[in-house]
Amino acid sequence: MCPSHYSSVALFPRYFKLKLFGVARVGAMTEIPKQMRQLRSLVTADGVLHLSIETVPTPVPGANEVLVRVEAAPINPSDLGLLIATADVSKAKRDGAFVTAPIPPATLAGLTARVGESMPVGNEGCGTVVAAGDAPDAQALIGHLVAMVGGATYAEYRAVPTMMLIDLPDGTTPAQGASCFVNPLTALAMVETMRTEGHTALVHTAAASNLGQMLNRICLADGVQLVNIVRRPEQAKLLREQGALIVCDTSQATFTKDLTAALTTTGATIAFDAIGGGKLVSQILSCMEAAASAKATEYSRYGSNVHKQAYIYGTLDRGPTELIRNFGYSWGVGGFLLTPFLQKAGLEVMLRLRQRVIDELTTTFASHYTDEVSLIDTIDPDTIRKYARQATGEKFLIKPNL
Repeated sequence: MCPSHYSSVALFPRYFKLKLFGVARVGAMTEIPKQMRQLRSLVTADGVLHLSIETVPTPVPGANEVLVRVEAAPINPSDLGLLIATADVSKAKRDGAFVTAPIPPATLAGLTARVGESMPVGNEGCGTVVAAGDAPDAQALIGHLVAMVGGATYAEYRAVPTMMLIDLPDGTTPAQGASCFVNPLTALAMVETMRTEGHTALVHTAAASNLGQMLNRICLADGVQLVNIVRRPEQAKLLREQGALIVCDTSQATFTKDLTAALTTTGATIAFDAIGGGKLVSQILSCMEAAASAKATEYSRYGSNVHKQAYIYGTLDRGPTELIRNFGYSWGVGGFLLTPFLQKAGLEVMLRLRQRVIDELTTTFASHYTDEVSLIDTIDPDTIRKYARQATGEKFLIKPNL
């Protein structure tokens, strides 16, 4: 999800913060430099990605904004679309002040709107408020550790409206607060969507990811049957060690049989897919149809009348989504993004989900990082190749002030 998905809507109204956290804690001010470093991504008309660390003016907060000294910002899969812009990072190289990589002609056409525009990167992050606008709720946050969303967090400082912040509880570390928004709310949104649309169990692919592990913990706590799909035995082992009850491994010869049995047992008829390309969505729908047909009392040439829904929310595979139509006529495939869900769900649901994240920040919604890097290391060609592969179990945390 790119930053525009967040900035286009007020996700966290000002009174939400005040309602939840009440009394302000005042901290010491620090000297604020007039200029700061910021990671920027540029796509040229000839199809080359340019990544650089630029020196730009430090933003001055408006009346209802605060200035946050960024102390931690995660690299989520949703950041990579803006950051590397489909470039072939296997060919990334240093070119003066830039790191460059070629963009395949097949995907360059989809980037026309951003050609020639140097764009800041980073959906979310965490840091300390070092200055604030004149509004009382902004002033009350000076010295506080806050989580933020809204883009441009791969920088030393970020000016953020108070409505886009969470005032974190005492004792929270920047690393713990850095990933408060994207993964936790997406995992909760999946369960909420399942319930709202009348399903009783769900399927999740790339289930050993940070988000997948969160979703597993949510479902275990809430008594929701979850079918976890992974791609390797070690991922299956990881989830089972965390209490996962049903794990299906696509690398096993028995995958189709195992998945059909899991869907028959759970009755899961909704899936959230992080892969995107290939045939996995089609396989899931086919197995859902097989599970539904096994319970049918009469034959229909149109297939079962059980609606099967798959939502694609990731692009681990950027190839075409291939559907083999052997799952009847009661089905749907669509995209799933967090912000449209929150807009549709409404303020009451949003506040409820947000409060749960805060209450369970270091348990259910804990994120684990394998690598911590500085801003300059973030655009090192070898580092880019490592985080761009989106390997399960690997998660990078940028510390802009290293």
